[in-house]
Amino acid sequence: MDEGIVQPFSKVKDKLSRRLHQFVPRHLPGNHGGIVLNSYKQTQKLKQTEAAYIAGLVDGEGTVTLTRKHKNEQRQLCLSISSTEKPLLNFVKSATGVGKITTKKVAKIHHSPSFTYAVYNRQALNILLQINPFLISYKQARAQLILETYLEVTPRNGKYSKKLLARKDEFERAVLMMKPGT
Repeated sequence: MDEGIVQPFSKVKDKLSRRLHQFVPRHLPGNHGGIVLNSYKQTQKLKQTEAAYIAGLVDGEGTVTLTRKHKNEQRQLCLSISSTEKPLLNFVKSATGVGKITTKKVAKIHHSPSFTYAVYNRQALNILLQINPFLISYKQARAQLILETYLEVTPRNGKYSKKLLARKDEFERAVLMMKPGT
C-alpha cells in the first residue's frame, strides 16, 4: 500500500450510492472493531387519512418532480412540500418516517421563516404510491407516470446503457412537460 494515499475503507461500503438513499447508522451485533454500517431507512405505511392529508399538502404547496442535486448527475425523483408552518412538515416527516426538513434563507426582514420537507428516489416513490389515489391536480398524472416508469429507467447502480439513457431522457421530458392546466 502506498504511504500517504488514503485507501477506501471497504469495497462494499465504497460502492454504496449515497445519493440514492438516506442512511441511518446501525451497530452490528458482535465485535466488529467499532465498525458502524448504515441501513436503508424505510418509509412507514400511512393511514388512509394521513395519505389523503399529505396528498392535499403536495397538491397545494408541494412539488413532484425530477431534479438534479449536482450539475452532471442524472435527474432523481423529488417530492417536496414548502411551508412557513414547521409543525406541519414535522407531521409529514413523522408520519412517513423519512425525509429531511431544511430552513430556507429569509430574503427580506419582513418575510416569515420558511421550511421545506424533501424526500428523494425510492423513498419518494413509496410515498407517491400511498398518496397518489388522493392527488387531484396535474401532479396526479405526473405521479402516475413516475410510478409506472421510474424504476424501469433508473438503475440502482447509476450505470446507463445508451438505450436506457435515451428512455430515461424521454421519460424526464414527459414528466417535466406535465404542468398546471395540462
